[in-house]
Amino acid sequence: MISTHTTRSVLRPQPVPDATRRVFLLHHAGGSHLLFRDWVRHFPADWEVCLLEAPGRGRLSDLPLIGEVADLVSFFLEDMVPLLDRPFVLFGHSMGALAGYELTQRLVADGLRQPDWLGLSARAAPRPDGGLDLRTRHLMPAAELRRSLADMGGTPREVLEDPDWWEFLEPMLRTDLRLVETWRPADGSPVLPVPVSAFGGDRDVVVRPQRLDDWREHTTRYLGLHLYPGDHFYFRSYVKEFVDRIVSDVRKAVGDGTHHGG
Repeated sequence: MISTHTTRSVLRPQPVPDATRRVFLLHHAGGSHLLFRDWVRHFPADWEVCLLEAPGRGRLSDLPLIGEVADLVSFFLEDMVPLLDRPFVLFGHSMGALAGYELTQRLVADGLRQPDWLGLSARAAPRPDGGLDLRTRHLMPAAELRRSLADMGGTPREVLEDPDWWEFLEPMLRTDLRLVETWRPADGSPVLPVPVSAFGGDRDVVVRPQRLDDWREHTTRYLGLHLYPGDHFYFRSYVKEFVDRIVSDVRKAVGDGTHHGG
């Protein structure tokens, strides 16, 4: 029995005793679990939502930043393993999608329980070179990096231009972007034996729709690309509808056609 509602890297805002499923949500570069704070109430009442937090931000601001995907996966897994005692799914946005993909690879390789479904948002599928069209944002001068972030959406330009806020954000952002942009898939990475859905915005300046759809090559069961109007943070305009889509794809993945309120 899990006795605590918050571990080092996992926050469960609304614990669900005897949950039928857990949903792990992984955030973007420079972000935190707060990206998903409005999502929790829209999931079915018998699903428990678990928000993952990378170190160096929020509650974990006293911990050093992690600059390698493999190390971030190990950090998450240490707290996740006790929570894998029931069916679960993973959804990651941008950096979180990369972490979710590598996390699933690790679970498969280690013979641990696998997710019933993996949702990958705003992240191009792997290629030998890593799979990204933008690979040097972590090296940009500050002014250029701020412009690039503003073009992605999600952060108002006036916030990016605030000196105090930028002083706090820049080290975390550069470390996260370096993690994302220097990652390369391991040679011979297997196709995942897990159903996968891809998601993205049609005006995302970071990843093109075709590169999202290339995830079909990395799973034995591809549930399709869901493309929405919007930028890199396309889902902010319709959270409930988006969560409903996640729930629908999970149920398709597990062959459950029932509907529960929540």
